[in-house]
Amino acid sequence: MSLEKIIQPDGVLCNATARSKKHCLEILSELLVRSDPDISSELIFECLVDRERLGCTSLDKGAAFPHCRVDGIDASKAALMKLSEPVDFDSADGEPVDLVIGMVVPMQLDDEHLADINLVTRVLADEGLRARLRGINSSSELYKALVDGSRLVAPEAPCLTNSA
Repeated sequence: MSLEKIIQPDGVLCNATARSKKHCLEILSELLVRSDPDISSELIFECLVDRERLGCTSLDKGAAFPHCRVDGIDASKAALMKLSEPVDFDSADGEPVDLVIGMVVPMQLDDEHLADINLVTRVLADEGLRARLRGINSSSELYKALVDGSRLVAPEAPCLTNSA
């Protein structure tokens, strides 16, 4: 699985300004519909908020992975935001979040969708890649660094295995 299949260049936003975790989820919802305009950003936002109520999707060390299942889609879709100022994301480690990859997956998950989820968590777990992403100041360069860096992430790196 490659990140290019689930995240497009227009789904990346560098130096975004979010006032709160909720505002961050709103911006992510808008980014996620760019790849599938048949789904409303309001639906994605509601699904992301509902998922966050089940448990925080922060992966610690300033990175978060808000994700949810959405009715009406058949493929995983993702978006990346680098925030200009970190926001409180209710992280277990107490650190505010400045790197956020949001993802929507179909209601019925298959092995490919689970592989997509695991890929994103491995990417966000890579300290070197997180540091490179934090040093970038344009959306196009952020996308390129994410995609290039994802190819180097070891398959055995830590990953999230619980369901979306």
